Amino acid sequence: MGNFEAVSVATYNRMPIYLKALYTLKDRGEKHVSSVTLAETVRENPSVVKKDLSYAIKTEGKPRIGYELKKLIEDVENFLGYNNVKCAVLVGVGKLGQALMGYGGFAKYGLDIVAGFDVDENLIGKEINGKQVLSTAKLTEKVRQSGVKIGILATPKQFAQEMADKLVKGGIRAIWNFTPGHIDVPSNVTVKNEDMASSLAILSKQLEVILRKEK
Repeated sequence: MGNFEAVSVATYNRMPIYLKALYTLKDRGEKHVSSVTLAETVRENPSVVKKDLSYAIKTEGKPRIGYELKKLIEDVENFLGYNNVKCAVLVGVGKLGQALMGYGGFAKYGLDIVAGFDVDENLIGKEINGKQVLSTAKLTEKVRQSGVKIGILATPKQFAQEMADKLVKGGIRAIWNFTPGHIDVPSNVTVKNEDMASSLAILSKQLEVILRKEK
């Protein structure tokens, strides 16, 4: 398996797409898959897929047969760390935050949201989808005590930086940012921004191209 430093961000971004396609193939009853078939399924260049998989697989595929599907799925899951449960806290228990706390699919990918934090007195002390909601006043303290390293931000834009600072002060090393606001963090903390406006812009542009071709 390739080491972290040798793997590009683009490869990490593509791997979950491959895994989703592999799950679908498995559900169809397939036992083996070639890199070419996988590439066709995800609409990617076969050479790119083969190179990406080389970072994850421990055994080579067989000529004219391909990779054993079950083993390939296990290798990709291990590569992405899905088999190692990672705990996270969520800040901002509004509609989006509650939806994230209730999403059962995270467990499949090795993520467990252990608690939510909010400023709303009507939410503090309650359980949302089986997760306790605590006051953001205790955020830094609770994160430090728990040793959790992943924080999920789902607050309004104006509170994003303040809450990010509290997370970092508590020892958080990775922030999944669902807010539209930019956050500044130290160099030893990583941030993944989920920019819905940007995603919509890309989707709209792709739709425009498709419709233009159909004219």
